[in-house]
Amino acid sequence: MGGDNEGIISTGPGATNIQAVLPAEALRPVDQVDAVPGLSNVPAGQHDFVGRSDELADLEEALAGAGPVVVAAVHGLGGVGKSTLTARYAAAHAGRLNPVWWVTADTAASLQAGLAALTVGLQPELAAVLPLEALAERAVGWLACHTGWLLVLDNVTDPADVAPVLARARSGRVVVTSRLGEGWHRLGARTLRLDVLAEEHAVDLLTRIAARDRPGADLDGAAELVRELGCLPLAVEQAAAYLHQNHLSPRAYLQLLAEHPAVMYDQAALGADSERTIARIWRLTLDRLAETPQAADLLRTLAWYAPEQIPRTLLTGLTDPPALQQALGALAAYNLITLNQAGVTVHRLVQAVARTIDPGDPHRRPDAVTTALHEATRLLREAIPDQWREPSTWPQWRALAPHIDAVADRTPTDDQTTTLADLLFKTGGFHFEQGALDQAINYRTLASNTFARLLGEDHPKTLDSRTTLAYAYEAAGDLGRAISLFEAAVADCARVLGEDEYLTLASRIHLASAYHHAGDLRRAIPLLEAALADCLRVLDEDDYLTLGARNNLAYAYRDAGDLGRAIPLFEATAADCARVLGEDHADTLTARNNVAFVYQDAGDLGRAIPLFKANLADCVRVFGEDKPQTLASRNYLALAYEDAGDLERAIPLFEATLAARTRVLSKDHPDTLASQLYLAGAYQSAGDLEQAIPLLEETLADCVRVLGEDRPQTLGSRNNLACAYRDAGDLGRAIPLFEMTLADCVRVLGEDHPDTLLVRHHLALTYEAAGDLGRAIPLFESTLADCVRVLGEDHPETGRIRRNLESAARR
Repeated sequence: MGGDNEGIISTGPGATNIQAVLPAEALRPVDQVDAVPGLSNVPAGQHDFVGRSDELADLEEALAGAGPVVVAAVHGLGGVGKSTLTARYAAAHAGRLNPVWWVTADTAASLQAGLAALTVGLQPELAAVLPLEALAERAVGWLACHTGWLLVLDNVTDPADVAPVLARARSGRVVVTSRLGEGWHRLGARTLRLDVLAEEHAVDLLTRIAARDRPGADLDGAAELVRELGCLPLAVEQAAAYLHQNHLSPRAYLQLLAEHPAVMYDQAALGADSERTIARIWRLTLDRLAETPQAADLLRTLAWYAPEQIPRTLLTGLTDPPALQQALGALAAYNLITLNQAGVTVHRLVQAVARTIDPGDPHRRPDAVTTALHEATRLLREAIPDQWREPSTWPQWRALAPHIDAVADRTPTDDQTTTLADLLFKTGGFHFEQGALDQAINYRTLASNTFARLLGEDHPKTLDSRTTLAYAYEAAGDLGRAISLFEAAVADCARVLGEDEYLTLASRIHLASAYHHAGDLRRAIPLLEAALADCLRVLDEDDYLTLGARNNLAYAYRDAGDLGRAIPLFEATAADCARVLGEDHADTLTARNNVAFVYQDAGDLGRAIPLFKANLADCVRVFGEDKPQTLASRNYLALAYEDAGDLERAIPLFEATLAARTRVLSKDHPDTLASQLYLAGAYQSAGDLEQAIPLLEETLADCVRVLGEDRPQTLGSRNNLACAYRDAGDLGRAIPLFEMTLADCVRVLGEDHPDTLLVRHHLALTYEAAGDLGRAIPLFESTLADCVRVLGEDHPETGRIRRNLESAARR
């Protein structure tokens, strides 16, 4: 590091001649030169300082140590306020420390000039007679032999640039500010990383500047604007000055930012430093990373992801590991990213600037930005799991989901690729499995539109994506759109691929199932019968699609009340699944549950319950205690116990299933909400309305919040709560809730849907309980007529309504 006589810059041969013409007093030894009281050159303009009390306290602590020279290095992203914080600290200590001297140290020349100015501050008479190098050397010598001073070295590029100065300083305080966060330990410095402002402080800063001398200034959207700017002080200051100058509201600025980002990120208000815009200071930082060319490429790629943590595993396919680690390290060292063992985080404003095209910025050329977008998409497509039904993959999906959302939202239509469409298609499957049907529909719509535009309306991927979109609408209860899409898919597949092509047959089965769920068994059953016959003709009886067609037809027979045909078909399907897929295959176990269901429907609980129990044991053995299929099997057994009146076994099983689903799937998963509903129903069956009603009210509120007002599950939850109110004798709440639910079922599901008919039946029973036979009997009669027309004379629900009508008529 050098001793006291080592100069940072040679004084040159002319120094002796200059010394000869100076008075002896002027060049007395520096240890005999005292600083005049209050010597300070700290930059002014701290009136807009907000927040940062904790950070100031940390800086105080860092500089409070004993010893020779105490050094604190404040580092952080360009524009985060390092100099502002340090100036605040320095100004506060100008009376206790002397001198308090500020040196801009971003280049060797500016460092030398700042040190030379210190000498001039100490001895003004030397300004005109000593060269710059000699003045700087004398300042370093003065620092080496005095105490009680504070030196600020602002915006240092590299620790090595100031190491000679710090090596010779013996007793004082030094604050270094830098965008670089590494290497300061070699100088014995305490490092403090400065982060962005808290949101309320960012709003305060914006308000102070934008509303200064402007009473009643429109500040609508201030919080949204500072969030968009990532609470970065420089960005907030620039935006606020622009608002003040142009008399704009924050919301108007947000619109400009959205429509003209390249201009706004490089825009400064009049009177501001045009070289200190966000775009320009970060361009300088990237210029310093020229020796790590992958760093700029990596930053542009990271810019397309969400500001949440980006898993490191996502980046493994970007370049070779050493180059990737070098690029990550370089970006982290300059605070352009935050790095830990698990992943990478990038400030949202750094991302926004890095992905904004600016032909005048070599780091943001159009081709480079677009290439980065395609790289970001490719990495996500390669990182997503192949499966989305397996819970072990869900943590990985959830870690990637925000970044998929970000890429999907930010990709312009002209830059969409089939890689993006594949990513959207598979992500739609994950959201579907999670019960997030709105997101599933959104992703599947985007995938379908992208495939259609890039590959054509008749490409198999386009046709397949439309079928899966229809399936999502069906699950969401939007049967009108689902059926319309399925009908179009069947017609298009038959026209493009042929009547007997696999995708055509699958589309016909899906369409029939949609008719089934809409309660239109008169169209569903013939279509399923024809589809099964064609599967047997074109494929064979052991094909997966054939097994699915047979299972769906059995379900349709069951829901039509035709158990004579449903039971043998379910039994045959279970046997075929075991033979073709294996005894322990997930679909085999599902098929066996279906057999147990149909036995239960037939009232044969003596066969149903043992089969449910055996199936649960197999699920535990094959999948484990907490897999979704095991939890579903446990729920089915509990329902069978409840149906048998064995509530002592049913209720604990429902409670255990709800607890497990909450833990494994999350509190808001549709299956968890269904478990709450089943448990409340069991409490209700046990006559424990004090537990049933609050749980039903909570479940309804959760369904509305998570799924929305019009989802079938929400409508079912509302119906069950109305039933509980009726059982509790609270007809004043039951009747309006039934009436509202019926109106919603008619609007959402249609007049003839089985759920609509069920709610009408319950409303008629409630009118009867209220003694209002004038409304009950006509409603029983109309509901019975519709059940006969829609479900048939022999359907169990038709029989129940007929019996209740007869009972009401006898009254």
